Amino acid sequence: MNDTFGITKALKELGLNEINEGSSTGNECFSSGDVIESFSPVTGELIGKVKCTTESDYEKVMVSATSAFKHWRTIPAPKRGEIVRQFGDKLREHKEALGKLVSFEMGKSYQEGLGEVQEMIDICDFAVGLSRQLHGLTMHSERPNHRMYEQYHALGVVGIISAFNFPVAVWCWNTALAWICGDVCVWKGSEKTPLCSVACQNLIAEVLEDNDLPEGISCIVTGDYRVGEMMTSDKRMPLISATGSSRMGKIVGARVAERFGKSLLELGGNNAIIITPTADLKIVVPGAVFGAVGTCGQRCTSTRRLIIHESVYDKVKDAVVGAYEQIKIGNPLDENNHVGPLIDKDAVTMYLSALKHAIKEGGKILVEGGVLKGGDYESGCYVKPAIVEAKNSFEIVQHETFAPILYLIKYKGDVENAIVIQNDVPQGLSSSIMTSTIKDAEKFLSYAGSDCGIANVNIGTSGAEIGGAFGGEKETGGGRESGSDAWKIYMRRQTNTINYSDELPLAQGIKFDL
Repeated sequence: MNDTFGITKALKELGLNEINEGSSTGNECFSSGDVIESFSPVTGELIGKVKCTTESDYEKVMVSATSAFKHWRTIPAPKRGEIVRQFGDKLREHKEALGKLVSFEMGKSYQEGLGEVQEMIDICDFAVGLSRQLHGLTMHSERPNHRMYEQYHALGVVGIISAFNFPVAVWCWNTALAWICGDVCVWKGSEKTPLCSVACQNLIAEVLEDNDLPEGISCIVTGDYRVGEMMTSDKRMPLISATGSSRMGKIVGARVAERFGKSLLELGGNNAIIITPTADLKIVVPGAVFGAVGTCGQRCTSTRRLIIHESVYDKVKDAVVGAYEQIKIGNPLDENNHVGPLIDKDAVTMYLSALKHAIKEGGKILVEGGVLKGGDYESGCYVKPAIVEAKNSFEIVQHETFAPILYLIKYKGDVENAIVIQNDVPQGLSSSIMTSTIKDAEKFLSYAGSDCGIANVNIGTSGAEIGGAFGGEKETGGGRESGSDAWKIYMRRQTNTINYSDELPLAQGIKFDL
């Protein structure tokens, strides 16, 4: 393996020091399942192999998890927070190595890989504080000498299904909160980035062992949709948190609902930036460009559409097109490059198909796309970020294409017209407005404004701090992860009434004399 950027050292540090066929089921030594080979989209090299979870492997994992839950939920929440604190410190210790693995296995820039690990550290810090604040409510009873309150209890085994584009952070968003709530977790990471999952499991396993805690508190399973189906149909998992496409979310949501389980769905985005006549180009250009090409357009919050007022359309168009000419594409571990590869050749095919579709519908190419070949691009996964003039009504624009394609759309009149265009897609994750006018900003944030779960003013659509709840509406699924009160979905709510009188008065003044 080419070790110019220290990948071999990073793999060894994370317990992945050789290409092997070890199990990815986390707590078991080996699996008898099929082998998944992990090839880096950066170089096309084979990084490692893991074995898929079989039904018997899955059952062992669930036995381990359900047993661990019975112990873990009895530990006081602040003590559980201490374990999460130790895990955060473990991540700090291995931040560079894990960031390199994320970059090499997924294809995002090394800086974004480090940023993803930092998100894990941040959510651990958040969870530690939260472990002392899992508050309920008290309320006055209408009956004399009665007390009422609400409290929250641990839910059980939380199933986490995550996507390749954030192969470690989204798992940690869920698991750090679930752990302090008293839950245990079974994680199916993407089969496209299996080594990232194994690396994280290795790190938390060390923490659990050092504290003499059951290994079933954190488990992983590996495989394709068939392993996911084991989880979604399993009544022992009261909550499934799934990140991925809207198509996948519809299947997961329906399957879990059939058994009266709970779903936390973080699905597709079709995110837009509205650019008003008063927008500051010094903010517009970097916000739009990073939003569109960061992670090679493979973020659920990636900027897909620029909705630009006609009075500044040409000016904004020229500025953004000019910025694209400065983009450097190449090995994401080289910090001189801005854009790395798509995850695999299937993603490349999807990208090319979307461009053809846009042209067929009448789109005008402003920055030509295409596949880069030869030299540093031998993996076949490197593509050129493209810009297309389009209409919001185009079928292809209505869909989320997980690739660096940016659509420029012109609007006329007031900002309300731009908001209508922005909202006129099935998805509702992230949105942004660039303006220096407070009236436009407030209209965008009002009840008649953006219909997305995230609405920003003078920053882009891409990226989010862990302090706020993350998620969207419509075909984005409606789930919320990370900050604010997102912790509540990982717990079951209970209302309690205590009678400390010598009588039994009934509510609403009902009389029942015997």
